[in-house]
Amino acid sequence: MGYIERKPINRSKLRLYFGKKYYDVKRVIEWHFSNKKFSEYLNEELYQNIIFQHRTPLLRKLKGVDMQLQINKIQNLRIATKKVNGLVIKPGETFSYWKLIGRLTYQKGYLDGLVLYPDGTFKSGVGGGLCQLSNLIYWMTLHTQLTVTERHRHSHDIFPDSNRTQPFGSGATCSYSSLDLQIYNGTNSDFQLAVYLTKDELVGEWRSSESSMLQYEVYEKDHSITPGLWGGYIRNNTIYRKVYDNIGFIKDEYVTENHAYMTYNPYLNGIQNVK
Repeated sequence: MGYIERKPINRSKLRLYFGKKYYDVKRVIEWHFSNKKFSEYLNEELYQNIIFQHRTPLLRKLKGVDMQLQINKIQNLRIATKKVNGLVIKPGETFSYWKLIGRLTYQKGYLDGLVLYPDGTFKSGVGGGLCQLSNLIYWMTLHTQLTVTERHRHSHDIFPDSNRTQPFGSGATCSYSSLDLQIYNGTNSDFQLAVYLTKDELVGEWRSSESSMLQYEVYEKDHSITPGLWGGYIRNNTIYRKVYDNIGFIKDEYVTENHAYMTYNPYLNGIQNVK
């Protein structure tokens, strides 16, 4: 991994405000004037071929987090999933998370949820908790032939591995509109996203107009925790996936690498492979 740790920068509120405005304008220009063709069609009738399904619990007990923020998150997810449920990505089209969901406001019904800030702190903010949806979509996409063209990793690892079932760093953080999740369909088949809430879980599916002969196993390599140059610890790994067809193993693919400042002591949580 050719990672070079950069010194954290504490920017002023004014700098953050104008920086966000700049990236908002840049994103709108991309959505409306680039040569990308963004998917917009929502089809209520679901395709029959389920390529991959995943589900995550709606509520988790997180240390130091007001449970009401998690309850509010359910309302936020309920609104956001309606914006993307049934979306069809045709060959040559690109899915944009924020183009479909739009800006998060109280007027649209969003409530205050948990929001992770660039300095590693978490606070309440309108629409907080939607990273659970972007994480789910990204994880499912790694098990398909779709191509992730934009994904942002979390800058901080804020909670220990309590009941973690996926490799560290296998999600996608989101922040309107600078940190988007974009997925390109370079196949010859339509792909359809289905996302919905049950009483206890957020459920997602990638469906397709055609069945798939391929299966994927996503896993991590080179996991380590290293002392940070500017204090604390940094958690690192690389994500790979093994590709199989109906005969057997085809290849091993590199996906991405992750580096995140830890906001908790690794020695107190059973993660002690420090290098």
